[in-house]
Amino acid sequence: MRGEKFIAIMGLCWLLAGCNRHQSTLAPFGADAEAIRHLFIVMLVGAVGIAGFVAWLMRRAVRAPVGEMTHRKGMRLVLWLGGIVPTVVLLGLLAYSLPYMRPRPVAPADLRIAVDGEQFWWRVAYRAADGAPVLSANEIRIPVGRTVAFRLTAGDVVHSFWIPGLAGKMDMIPGRTNTLVVRADRSGRYRGQCAEFCGLSHALMALDVVAMEPAAFDAWLEGQRGPARGAVADVAGARLFAAQGCGGCHAVRGTAAASRIGPDLSRFGQRATLAAGILPMTTANVAGFIRHPQATKPGVRMPAFPQLSDAEAMAIARYLEGLK
Repeated sequence: MRGEKFIAIMGLCWLLAGCNRHQSTLAPFGADAEAIRHLFIVMLVGAVGIAGFVAWLMRRAVRAPVGEMTHRKGMRLVLWLGGIVPTVVLLGLLAYSLPYMRPRPVAPADLRIAVDGEQFWWRVAYRAADGAPVLSANEIRIPVGRTVAFRLTAGDVVHSFWIPGLAGKMDMIPGRTNTLVVRADRSGRYRGQCAEFCGLSHALMALDVVAMEPAAFDAWLEGQRGPARGAVADVAGARLFAAQGCGGCHAVRGTAAASRIGPDLSRFGQRATLAAGILPMTTANVAGFIRHPQATKPGVRMPAFPQLSDAEAMAIARYLEGLK
């Protein structure tokens, strides 16, 4: 008996180990994820109730005296429990869940964020109704209490955009644009994940999601429109960045680097993580990723720079961290 209790407790601990506050459908910070959690609980209670009822019927059938169940009684049981009751229950669940499937309306003034899935990172463009797009990568910021429409597509293979605490999954398909409309109800820093196998580093394709109070978000978005602060503060790092051809793939607003092949680095120093949510943002991690990106993300398209010395890689890393 003690062994069975121990196994049950260890199994429960193993299940709880998969729960967290920053990436969990059971800890929602958005209205749509809250609806999904509610439906999940209702369906779970219903499933447990049905399973318990079936177990009771099986126990009763096993213990019933021989000959108690006649053919007529058996056919009536099959009709009610195999046909009528399941039909009524399923129709009831369908009617209950339909209101939750109604798409959230979008007004012309609502914020639109275009997110493109790449191997293996996220291209982000904020498209407010009153200004030009603001480009970013691997981090999404949204205002609390406002409707936000994500325009989702992919540049290479099929990805899946999933922020568990905010809303359900939505596929990102090359050549097609899908729209996911959400609303955050609580501020904080959370995490999203690609939920469709997209290559060697699929499991290493995450993103940071920051839900901000509306006034703070408006100020942040307005501050993103100008050139990057610190773009020329670290002269040695800026020169190495240009000399190594980094501007051939990356953009830094306020400099000659304007390519959109790779992630936009204009506000790189404001991000909390590196390599699409995989590494903490430290100078050593940035320098290591510059020299050997494949060591962190197998299959990534960024070329390696093993010819850089430690001092040169650190200089470029300090320059990038200064872009705010």
